[in-house]
Amino acid sequence: MSIGAVLANARHEAGLTVPQVSDRSQVREAIVSDIEDDDYSACGGDAYARGYIRIIARAVGTDAAPLIREYNTTIADDKGGPIARRKRLRIGWVTVLLLVWVGIAAYDLRAGVPLATKAAPAARVNPVTHGHAARVPVAPKRAARPAVPAAQTLTPVSAAAFGPSGAGDGDLPQLAPLAIDGNPATAWHTDWYATALFGDLYAGTGLLVDMGRPVTITSAQITLGPDHGTSFDLRVGAAPVLASLPAVAQAADSAGAVNLHLTRPAHGRYVLIWLTSLPRDPAGTFQASVYDIRLEGRP
Repeated sequence: MSIGAVLANARHEAGLTVPQVSDRSQVREAIVSDIEDDDYSACGGDAYARGYIRIIARAVGTDAAPLIREYNTTIADDKGGPIARRKRLRIGWVTVLLLVWVGIAAYDLRAGVPLATKAAPAARVNPVTHGHAARVPVAPKRAARPAVPAAQTLTPVSAAAFGPSGAGDGDLPQLAPLAIDGNPATAWHTDWYATALFGDLYAGTGLLVDMGRPVTITSAQITLGPDHGTSFDLRVGAAPVLASLPAVAQAADSAGAVNLHLTRPAHGRYVLIWLTSLPRDPAGTFQASVYDIRLEGRP
């Protein structure tokens, strides 16, 4: 039986539904269902996939060790599985083609194929006419630089929960609009986790703000919950994909209103508050909150 079939069979024997397993394990229902179908594309990488397998196995009462061995043998990219072997094969072919190209270039050089060269232009000499004063060239006046418009408050169009797989995969998506509604009493929250580092399940989670059009961001104020321990990156880019949203500012062990002044203006349509560490809540678990997002710059 495959890994997903073993987990699904154990769940049925335990008399559990997928939502019940999700509640027990704090793993999203979609990911539980995908893994039971042997689909790991939404896991975010091998390390996360192994973590999900262990947690789901514990929730349904089965041994995770043989499942992890099976994953490492047949699926994992970082343990020599079939994906890694295909990558090594591609690298081998690229190396062969590169060596052929170098050989052809070396043959052309030995055969005397001329290289294009361009002579440097001769320096111009300005003769001085005897008996007359030489004319001294006058440098043209530089045009005055246009005034930089003052920064102004920028209004977001929408907000969405953002997870390792992108928009729509984040924590508690139904609460995302509360972070930009202008009400200081409402907030978007993450799920709760067993550790500050998301229970070793994810590299992070966050909130994606769509400005509706490309803008220039010069500063931001992010209002968090009252408990210290939240760390996050402020990312700005042109596409709602983590790889297209470079970090432009960071905050560590933060709480309350966090003011970020960018050393260099950032341009893009999308702004991502990417949480990398969570504060401890009164229940002893870990959860972060974003009450308000204020952005300044130029539209």
